[in-house]
Parts: sequence; structure tokens; C-alpha cells
Amino acid sequence: MKKIILLLAAIFTFSFSSNAQGGFDIKFNFKGCKDTMMYLVKYTFDQQYIADTCKKVKNGLIQFKGKKDLDKGVYTLVSQEKSIYFDFFINENQKFTVNTDQADIVNTLKSVGNKENEQFFSYIKFITNKNLEFGKIREATKGKSKADSAKYVNDKLKELNADVKKFEAEFMESVKGTFVYDVLNLKTEKEPKEIPKAKNGRPDSLYQYYYYKSHYFDGIDFKDERIIRTPFFDDRIKKYFDNVIVQHPDTVIQELDMILGKCNECNLVYNLLLGHFTYKYEQSKIMGFDKVFVHLADKYIISGKAVKCGVYSAETVTKIKERTDILRNLLLESKVAELYMIDTLYGKQVMKMGFDTAKTSKSVTDLYYKNLEKLTPMFTTLYTIKAKYTVLVFWASDCGHCQTEIPKLSENLKDLKGKVDFKVFAVQTKDDFETWRKFINEKKLDFINVFDPVHLNNLKERFDIYSTPVIYILDKDKKIKAKRLSADQVPEMLKMLEAMDKAAGKK
Repeated sequence: MKKIILLLAAIFTFSFSSNAQGGFDIKFNFKGCKDTMMYLVKYTFDQQYIADTCKKVKNGLIQFKGKKDLDKGVYTLVSQEKSIYFDFFINENQKFTVNTDQADIVNTLKSVGNKENEQFFSYIKFITNKNLEFGKIREATKGKSKADSAKYVNDKLKELNADVKKFEAEFMESVKGTFVYDVLNLKTEKEPKEIPKAKNGRPDSLYQYYYYKSHYFDGIDFKDERIIRTPFFDDRIKKYFDNVIVQHPDTVIQELDMILGKCNECNLVYNLLLGHFTYKYEQSKIMGFDKVFVHLADKYIISGKAVKCGVYSAETVTKIKERTDILRNLLLESKVAELYMIDTLYGKQVMKMGFDTAKTSKSVTDLYYKNLEKLTPMFTTLYTIKAKYTVLVFWASDCGHCQTEIPKLSENLKDLKGKVDFKVFAVQTKDDFETWRKFINEKKLDFINVFDPVHLNNLKERFDIYSTPVIYILDKDKKIKAKRLSADQVPEMLKMLEAMDKAAGKK
């Protein structure tokens, strides 16, 4: 049996229970079942929740009963070992019986007093039996030649596929207008019946793609909260955003606005999708996709909609705003903040001023103004670096990962010297001057090596440094062209940027 994890917490908090009165009374006569406890589990997007527990299963007789209606959607019967037995519908009718036999669960499923389940069971019986036929095809090829086996398998597969397509089309037509149709439609791929030929005489793949994309959500009612409680909705959404549309931040933003626009604002579908995508793109490791998070935060969260809809608390929105304000200034093509740093050349002089022993921000500020005249000519600033590309590196000499990556970066860049106009502005994020200087000398780091003993730059927030190393590539105007790269990625990225500039006729 397929194992599942019964998750008890969501990314954000909702009340998933209904206030409607009437109650539910669902019985299962499960012949041959050895379980003594069963779970009634509901789907909620990509998670599953225990809706009720039957602790006294005897002779396969199972009952879930309550005074309030259950949320409408698809549920599953789960064993005490957390294995799924089968899915079924709980909709308007919440008082019914299901009969089945452990010896052949699917083929003996029978619903008493619930037409939707009877329809659904007839569907899964057909599909399950066709899957069994698929599995038996290869067994029938024993003794045949390789060529005969291949032909036999292909012919049989065509027959079975044709049978399944015919059945599904007729079945969907027979249940049109029901929740059974809505649920199965979520997993139904929309493909063109007739495909025009391209110039090469083959089926036009571009036509197929645009047809598939434009009809992907046909028949799906985003205003119906029941679709959240099905096993197919989350896969449909994730597949669209991960595999169907072009993976570019601007495209994703456009498609997200389209999807959220199909929902009723503040209903369960809207709230859950907003929470899902906010988390997804805030955590994204794909360069540039933080732009999607910033868009969602600005339009749907910081604007006040998320609090109104109950997706996030005011306190959480404040934290999201703080995160958004940091990332907004670090999006691709944004100009980075100026940095006023001290080169290793002046490190000892500055430390002797007392910055290394200052304990409070006030004492640092007092030292700064006391020594301002001496400090001013010592500053090395980011914007004075003249190069087509600046590799901006934040690292710490006591960071184990940095001790590997930074020397590797230095070695990797040697082959590009004289071929690409670049300089490395390497910022030590700690105050340990002597350890840092020793490491630079030992590893022969031919960078512009600087640090911030005066604490002027607020590096952590300005450049989103929560671990080191962090590597950006800037253009001549100090706009971000790439970020959060590894030491191995930097040379390839510089080559790619150089090639793109040459192709565009830029010097």
C-alpha cells in the first residue's frame, strides 16, 4: 500500500472546518479487514489532514460520525499503519455506506446512498483493471522473437490506450455538471484533436504547446473551494508553473496574477495559493526569481490584502515587508549601494584607533567622528572601481566554506585575466584583521581586499548576507548582472556576459 505522511501543520493558518450544521455519518463494511483503528483523511492542496478517527474497528465495521458537516471534497480511508486504501467523495450527501472486500478492494467497492461515489468507483474499477492489463502485456511475449514482441507490445498498447481514451471521454460526458467531473477534469490533459503540419511535414509542436497551455485550466472553477480538497489540484498547479510556462520571472508574475485573478479574493483557493507561491518564490534558488516574491509581497501582502483575507497576521506581514525591502534593492539590474571600506594597507592604522575594542555603537560613532579626517583618505569605495565587471565577494576568514571557495575563486579567475575586463572587490565581513591578512598572504589572493572596521555599511541587510561566501557580478555601472554564485560559476558567468555584450555590439 502507498504510504502517506499525515501532516498536521500548514505554511500558514486557516480554519478548514465548516460551520454548517447537519453532521456526517459514514460507514464502511470492510470484509476481511484486520485493522482495529482507521483514519478519515482529507486532501488539502499538497497536504493531508486527519478529519476523524475510528478507534473501535471490529470485524471490518468502521464508522465516522459527527455533529457538524465535514468540508466538501475528496477523502481517503487510511489504515492504522498510515497506508491509503481508497479515495471517495464527501459532498452534499454526508450520510452513506461503502462496502468492499480486502481480497479485491477496488472491484468490490460499492456505495450505498451516494451516487457520486458509485460513479467514481466505476471509474477507478475500469482504470485499475486496464492498468492490470498493461502489466500483463509483457508476460504474453514470452517465447516470441524480439521483433514480434515489440510489435505485439506496441499493438496492445495502442488498443488499451484507445479503450481508455474512449471510456474516459464517454464517462466524462456522462458525469458532466457533477463534482465527479470537476475532480477528474483536474487530471485530464487537454490536447488538440487535429494538429496542423509544420513546414518540415511533421506535427507542429509549437501549435501543440500553445494549445496545451491555453487550454490547461479549461473547466476548472477556481471559485469552488472544493478543488483544494482533491488529490489532483496541487499537481496541476505545480506542473503549470514548473514545467509548462517559460521559466522567467516576468512570465511567472504574469501567470500568477492571472491565476489569482480567477479566484474569489479571500476564499480558500486564493488564500492557499497566495501562501504557497509566496513561500515558493521567497525560498527559490533560481537566480532572479526573488523578483516574483517581491511582486507578490507588494501587490497582495504589504498592500493589506493578506491581513484582510487572514492569510498572514499583521506581525508576519511586517516581517515580510522587511524581507521585501532588502530584496527589492538586490534584484537583477538594480544598482547596488555604495560601500566605504578599508583596504588591508590601512588595516593596522585603523585598528589602532580603537575600533577593535569598541563595545557599543555609540563608542564606534564617537571614534569615527574623532578620526574622520584621518579615515577619509583611507576609504576604498566600490564605485571608484573601474572595470567592465566587478566581482563583489563577501566572505569571512573564519568561515570553513569560504576557506575553500575563495582560493578556488582566485584560481578559477586566472585564465580570464587579459581576456575579460574584471576586478574582484572582496569584502571581509568580520573584524579579525590579522587572521584575514594572513589568509590573504598565504593564498595569494590578488583581489581588492577590504573590510569594514568602522561599521559604516550594514552589510548584512544591504546585501542579504545570512551566510558566506556571497558573490555578485556587477557591470560597469554597478548594476547586478548575476548573484549568489559559486566559485565555479563565476568564470562561466563572466564569459557568458562578455559574449552577450559582444553579440549586442557593446564594448
